Amino acid sequence: MKYEGFTTFTTKKNDGVLTVTFDFGPVNVQGQEMLADLNSLAMRLERDRETKVVVFESANPEIWVCHYDTELLKDMSDEAVSRDEAQLLDLQSICERISKVPQATIAKLEGFARGGGHELALALDMRFAARGKFKFMQMEVGMGILPCGGGASRMARQTGLGKALEIILGARDYGADEAVAFGTINKALDPEEIDEYVDALAKRIALFPAESINACKQMVYESIDKPIDEALKAEAYWLYQATSKTPALKRFQWADDQGAQFDLENQRIWPDMLVSIQDVN
Repeated sequence: MKYEGFTTFTTKKNDGVLTVTFDFGPVNVQGQEMLADLNSLAMRLERDRETKVVVFESANPEIWVCHYDTELLKDMSDEAVSRDEAQLLDLQSICERISKVPQATIAKLEGFARGGGHELALALDMRFAARGKFKFMQMEVGMGILPCGGGASRMARQTGLGKALEIILGARDYGADEAVAFGTINKALDPEEIDEYVDALAKRIALFPAESINACKQMVYESIDKPIDEALKAEAYWLYQATSKTPALKRFQWADDQGAQFDLENQRIWPDMLVSIQDVN
């Protein structure tokens, strides 16, 4: 799969990890060009089983992705519409498409991510931020609107209602440690640590079967807002999607033949043994 022809970011692929580096003018504004690029990227990722992890970063040391381009908002209707008439905005649709790609997606946040930029980060699977560099904000209430890239919906799932409303209605900048407390990111790291941490995580995930990564991801997304009985059925469904397409049964047989699960030493070295078992196919 070729990842080229983009105007708002560059790409680099290495051992199953695709790095997407936003690099668009002064502030990485989220306009028509970026939305088109993200849509094209998602289409390619949906068909790619060699790429297992996508890391999104920025070439701009101060900005990850800027807010949604106001040029795309100023012509919105100033009249209320019915629920039946309401249609998804491009940003909502593209963030949702990005969120569903089969790869694990990671935001490496080392600058401002406000408005639509923050909503894009929320649409990714995992988020890691650099202390002293990362700032996020949902400023929409002050403009007279609301987060319209899935931010309110995804944020409430990440943080709970009260914290989501504090972020949305407070409309101020929050840093990396505050983001951890809110639950909008996985971890805050010192600037000199974030590259090594994210790279190591991405490379480790990329060792594992693509269909297992996708099944784990889709199961978690599908289960998060279902009643427990439906969530367990979803879990069982995705389990068999994985076993039908990965060497899982061969690996279980290997473990049984080797008596691996009953070896105390193996219990002590599980993280390393999990890497070594990737050769069983």
